[in-house]
Amino acid sequence: MIVLIPALEPDPALPRLVRELLAADPDLDVWVVDDGSPTDSGPVFEAARTAGATVLRHGRNLGKGAALKTGLAAIACAHPTDDVVTADADGQHTVADILRIVDGLREDAAREAPALILGCRGFTGRVPLRSRAGNTLARATFRLAAGWALSDTQTGLRGIPASVIAWMLSVPGERFEYEQNVLLRSRRAGIRARELRIETVYLDHNAGSHFRPVVDSVRIAIPLLLFAVSSLMAFVIDTVALLVFTAATGSLTLSIVAARVLSASVNFAVNRRVVFGRHGAGRTGQAVRYAVLALVLLASNVVWMQALTGYGVPLIMAKVATEAVLFVTSYGVQRGFVFGRGAELVTAPEARHRNPIASRTRMESDAFDFGRHP
Repeated sequence: MIVLIPALEPDPALPRLVRELLAADPDLDVWVVDDGSPTDSGPVFEAARTAGATVLRHGRNLGKGAALKTGLAAIACAHPTDDVVTADADGQHTVADILRIVDGLREDAAREAPALILGCRGFTGRVPLRSRAGNTLARATFRLAAGWALSDTQTGLRGIPASVIAWMLSVPGERFEYEQNVLLRSRRAGIRARELRIETVYLDHNAGSHFRPVVDSVRIAIPLLLFAVSSLMAFVIDTVALLVFTAATGSLTLSIVAARVLSASVNFAVNRRVVFGRHGAGRTGQAVRYAVLALVLLASNVVWMQALTGYGVPLIMAKVATEAVLFVTSYGVQRGFVFGRGAELVTAPEARHRNPIASRTRMESDAFDFGRHP
C-alpha cells in the first residue's frame, strides 16, 4: 500500500506526517511529488526524503492533476499490484483518517469488491467561508453535471484500487479539474465509489490550500458549460429553421420535425466529440441511442408546443419555455445513456500511451528522484 502526496510549497509539517505514517503502519510506503516548488521548499522535501519518503520532482509547476499522474504512473511501473491512497500536503488530512482509507482499501480487497474510496468532510464547526462556499458551489455543480450526489467533491483523500490506476491515468486534466474529472467519469467507466467520513481540519483558515473557489469551480463545470453552449447553438439553429419552415409550409408539426432533424444532427456531432469526448468506435450505437432520445424529446416538444400555442402563448415564448424544461433532462440522458454506455476501463498499455505525463516529467525535471532514501 502506498500513500501518494502531491505537494506545492508544502507545510514544514510534511516530514512529520511521513514519519508518523510509516511508524503507524510498517507496510506502508509514502511517495511525495514536488510539483515544481521554489527552491526554498527544498529543505522540506529533503526532510521528507530523510524521514523515509520516495520523492519525485517536476522541474516546473504542472498542476495537481499532473503531479498525481506522475506519482500513479511511477507506482504502476514499480508496484503494479499496490493500492494507492492520495492525501494532501496542507495538513488537512490526519494520520488517523489516512489510515482509515488504507483499512477501507484492504477491506474491499478482502471482499473482492474494489471501489474508489472518498474521504469526505462533514464541514461542521469553524469552517473558513472560502472553503464552505467553494464546496457548496462545487457540490451543486457536480450533482447537476454528474447525476449523483457527493458530500465533498473537493476531497483529496482518496483510496484507489490498483485495478483502477490505469484508467486514472487516462482521465484528462492536469490541475484541480483532474480530480473532478475522475469523479464525473467514474460511473460511466463502471467504477464504484463510496464515502468514508473524515475529520474537517483547517489550518490558518486554509491558507495552505491552492484551491480557488470561483476559478476552479468553473473548471469543474466545463462539461456542463460546454453542453449548455452546444444546446444553445442547437436551439438557435432549431428556432431559425422553425420560423423558416413554418413560413414556407404553414404546418407547425412538419416544421418542428424538420427543424429538429437539422439541429439534432449538428447537436449530436458537437456533443459526441466536444462535450462528452467520445471518439472512434461506438458511433453507430451512440447515434441510435441519440435518435431514440431525439424522438422522445421531439414528441415532448410537439406536445408542449401545441399545448402552449393553443393557449395563446406566442411561438417564440413557447419555444423558449419548452427548451428550458427539456434541457436538464436531455443532459442527464445523454450523459448516462447516449454517450455513457459501453465505456470500458483502459488497460495499462493504453493508459501509458495516452498519458505522457511521466515521460515528459523526466525530460523537464532537473531533479527527478525515483529512489527511496531511508
